[in-house]
Amino acid sequence: MRQDTGRAIGDQPAEHEDEALRRSSAFLIDEALGFLFPAALRAAADVGVADHLAHGPRTPAELAAATGTDARNLHRVLRLLATRGVVTEDRAGRFALTDAGQALRGDVPYSARTAVQMLTDRTMWRPAGELSHCLTEGTTAFEGIFGMPFFDHFAQDERTAAVFNVGMAAMSDPENAPIAAACELPDTGTVVDVGGGHGGLLAEVLRRHPGVRGVLYDRAHVLAGHRLADTKEIAGRWTLAEGDFFTAVPPGDVHLLKRITHDWDDEQCVTLLSHCRRALNPGGRVLILDAVVPDGNAPHQSKALDLMMMGSLTGRERDAADFAALLDAAGLRLSRITPTGTVLSVVEAVAA
Repeated sequence: MRQDTGRAIGDQPAEHEDEALRRSSAFLIDEALGFLFPAALRAAADVGVADHLAHGPRTPAELAAATGTDARNLHRVLRLLATRGVVTEDRAGRFALTDAGQALRGDVPYSARTAVQMLTDRTMWRPAGELSHCLTEGTTAFEGIFGMPFFDHFAQDERTAAVFNVGMAAMSDPENAPIAAACELPDTGTVVDVGGGHGGLLAEVLRRHPGVRGVLYDRAHVLAGHRLADTKEIAGRWTLAEGDFFTAVPPGDVHLLKRITHDWDDEQCVTLLSHCRRALNPGGRVLILDAVVPDGNAPHQSKALDLMMMGSLTGRERDAADFAALLDAAGLRLSRITPTGTVLSVVEAVAA
């Protein structure tokens, strides 16, 4: 560890080294307590606190009466959320939502409430506590905890599947418009959203490109909750296709894969991308919509998500060189990477 002086701890006088180690200890302990903030955020989301702050500040007692919770404990949760700017407290002891906290409400566009509940669900939370297993064994922690791989568990557990699919939709909705705007698509043709979940991205793509038709491709239990509707903007221009993308994918001019490749290891990704390569119409493209880990050690959400992948799935977040290698192995060529203004980029590939 290095200090502001540029000298290593061991190079400093004993009293300075002692103080530096005290500061280090305090810093690390404070960081280790950080898991309690998402726990508080989840608790507030579960009982719907933010919805009861939509019309102005309220005391913990008023909020407790509205949410059926204990006022003293609710105050303790709110106090921690206030330290990170989700809520603020006035001199009268009333709490109000800040601009940063508005999306915790369930009744606003781009609500993050269900995304918070998904990201802090036991299926994510428990493997995160077992990352040391991933280090010592070189495998995911999920299967040892839940007795089966991640997506197999979701396929047989309706509660878990609902939390995941609704939460992923909430996580994706704010991204879909800027991502669709960043994707260069043909004026006509077929866009296949591979593993497209409930169809939020495909709906946005169809709205922006009136000459394009779309196919939402996923497993049956996922498609059952799709949100594609026959509105005037997209009516008659979409179909559902059920299947397993490790077996085959529908033919199309463009294949979209949003937040898909990071779930799977390299061999699995090559299998999936090879299916896309074979199913592409002449001149077609594959657009991988995923985080691209930047160089250096500056904060970036992909680095946190990478540990979530390590704990729960076989996949990982990848940098540009990783994507190029995957595509090459699948008979594709990386043509460009386009930022979208979100955590995700458009990794565009064409037939090699």
